[in-house]
Amino acid sequence: MNTDRIIFSQIMDFIPKHHFNRCVRRYRGNYRLRKFSCFDQFLCMAFAQLMFKESLRDIEICLRAMKPKLYHAGFRGRIAKSTLADANEKRPWQIYADFAQILIAKARTLYRDESFGIDLKNTTYALDSTTIDLCLTLFPWAQFRKHKSAVKVHTLMDLKGSIPCFIRITGGSVHDVNFLDELLIEPGAFYIMDRGYIDFARLCTFTKNMAFFVTRAKTNLDYTRISYRTVDKATGLRSDQTIVLRGQRTSQDYPVPLRRISYYDTDTNKRLVFLTNNFTLDTIIIAKLYKCRWQIELFFKWLKQNLHIKAFFGTSENAVKTQIWIAVSVYVLIAIIKKELQLGHSLAEILQILSIALFEQVPLQQILTEITMKNGNSQNHNQLLLFNL
Repeated sequence: MNTDRIIFSQIMDFIPKHHFNRCVRRYRGNYRLRKFSCFDQFLCMAFAQLMFKESLRDIEICLRAMKPKLYHAGFRGRIAKSTLADANEKRPWQIYADFAQILIAKARTLYRDESFGIDLKNTTYALDSTTIDLCLTLFPWAQFRKHKSAVKVHTLMDLKGSIPCFIRITGGSVHDVNFLDELLIEPGAFYIMDRGYIDFARLCTFTKNMAFFVTRAKTNLDYTRISYRTVDKATGLRSDQTIVLRGQRTSQDYPVPLRRISYYDTDTNKRLVFLTNNFTLDTIIIAKLYKCRWQIELFFKWLKQNLHIKAFFGTSENAVKTQIWIAVSVYVLIAIIKKELQLGHSLAEILQILSIALFEQVPLQQILTEITMKNGNSQNHNQLLLFNL
């Protein structure tokens, strides 16, 4: 890596350009383009994420101010607000979705031996979604309610490294349980989800495919206890039962036994009831597994607050999906850099460092290992403390 170049250029060195070009050719993204290629578009959007820019005008002004350094940063086309807006509206978002999947595959390989706090050899996933509210007037294609639009980002996250490995972007009205129909269920894997995903016919599919789920039980669950195990109540556990469902429909949808675990969480002073189809793990491990689901909540918060997918640069469905997928790509790219350079900083700290040093001409690893994040009163730093990813 040529360390005489600016930091932004060194970051982009981690992008597998041949894979990116393959994605562009697949969708003819550069067809009849003489300037401002798909890669230029990706660089502009990645720059906006790394510098926390919130509008096309902001991007244009900042890049023009850095004009002498743009060529060395990898930009080849003229940067204009209208050009970037047109690219986001018209270039297929699938280019960036496919490329994000390539980065995700690389990141998962790098983090496959990473611990997520529980000694468990099985691959463990967390499922959840986040809803991003939009203005109905500007985003009529995503109507959610009578006077409101929204998009929903459904995500399956590998807890090793907190890598999002499967994402679907839908309208806000699409129910979470529909996401389960699109999953390729991995035998032996654990899937952690909240009770919004409870659909016993769909959960039975996990059991049939020899995969495990852990979820919260609904308060109106109708069941019969058929056996129980003793638990150590000093750990917060209250009960560990084997049950069968007895509702007319639920007993047909899920006819085999379930494990019901009651746990008192001293941090929140709440009693939590879990359902799982795994009967071999220690009871306390099941409770701890569900707590790990909050990693995906941190990912959503990180995306919204640090990668600015809450303020979109375009109003069409294509522009929105393009921005989300490039934001995901930036997240995963930083995760790859963190692992390959063996950095001790959190992902959020790395982003904060990069945002103030993107056009410095120093070695990337040097600036990421020598700069120490000092405790201060800045709003950004206070936010970073929330996300020790």
